[in-house]
Amino acid sequence: MLEPGDERAGRWLREAGPVELIRRLTARDGSAEELPGMTATRLGGYRLRAAAAEPERDLAAVAAVGGRFLCPGDHEWPGQLDDLGDARPIGLWVRGGPDLRLWALRSVAVVGARACTPYGAHMAASLGAGLAERGWVVVSGAAFGVDGAAHRGALAAGGATMAVLACGVDVAYPRGHTELIGRMAEQGLVMGELPPAAHPTRSRFILRNRVIAALTRGTVVVEAEYRSGSLVTARSAQRLGRFTMGVPGPATSSLSAGVHELLRGEAVLVTDAAEIAELVGDIGDLAPARRGPVLPRDLLDAVTARVLDALPYHGITDVRDVARAAGTPADETLGRLYELHSLGFVERQGDRWRLTSGPTCNADARRGGT
Repeated sequence: MLEPGDERAGRWLREAGPVELIRRLTARDGSAEELPGMTATRLGGYRLRAAAAEPERDLAAVAAVGGRFLCPGDHEWPGQLDDLGDARPIGLWVRGGPDLRLWALRSVAVVGARACTPYGAHMAASLGAGLAERGWVVVSGAAFGVDGAAHRGALAAGGATMAVLACGVDVAYPRGHTELIGRMAEQGLVMGELPPAAHPTRSRFILRNRVIAALTRGTVVVEAEYRSGSLVTARSAQRLGRFTMGVPGPATSSLSAGVHELLRGEAVLVTDAAEIAELVGDIGDLAPARRGPVLPRDLLDAVTARVLDALPYHGITDVRDVARAAGTPADETLGRLYELHSLGFVERQGDRWRLTSGPTCNADARRGGT
């Protein structure tokens, strides 16, 4: 009978308790008017919804699809949802066998544009698979585009994924994801705040995003325009003190504009699952060091490299000229030249030296790839 995210009703629920709140909203003794912020108009709306509520029917409907209803205080309730304060869900309808509380402890949200580009779909699937392989639960909203790609990536890797819906857990929305949502209900978890048979609305999608943000350790945004529900999720995560990450894209793409705006703020740039795990994981979950290829020139010590640099690009030269250019004694220069000769960098012509013409000592190798 309460809409998701209704903070006023959440305060009443916290202060009066569920039994007393229902009694006041349905009684005709005037006690409902004593609730802070209550008006006659609001009371009329609450009473209409209360009259239509049939909890026994809803519990039977969720049980028929193998689901259950969780409320705060249950063993399976994720405690991090309490960070939402009075906007906390009054309960969650859940389908799937795993324990929601345990799965939520090691979960990451991957969200983004519905009308994503092939690049966005590829990155979402790659992140979903990579996180799943590392033992993280991938959370999203089961929508077209980035959401669906992230779920599919996790499932393809044989990992864990769960969807937070803006409708009843027995309603496949969007219809094109009926099979995907069914797979998640069998292999993972599907959940939502709304009772069975409830259909989504625009406001419910927006309010659903706060649950995704609160439930997970961090939120990754893959492609989003300036006006995007994914940015709502990311900003909710920031307010809750969760990690917020973004995947960069082309600066000319409007679908990357929202992500780049996040990255100009407090969000962290990530490009793969290892970088996400390093940020949200435990000590020791480090991403591999990133560097370019090691060239033969990189393996030389400083003096030998200086001698190599002293040889001209074209033509031949003698030891004295090389020593003068390198700033090393002639005897040491000669020894270094023989070392470079054995490594294939230079060749000798009588008493003079030149760079080899083969690939071992091309310009890139000599200059360190610059």
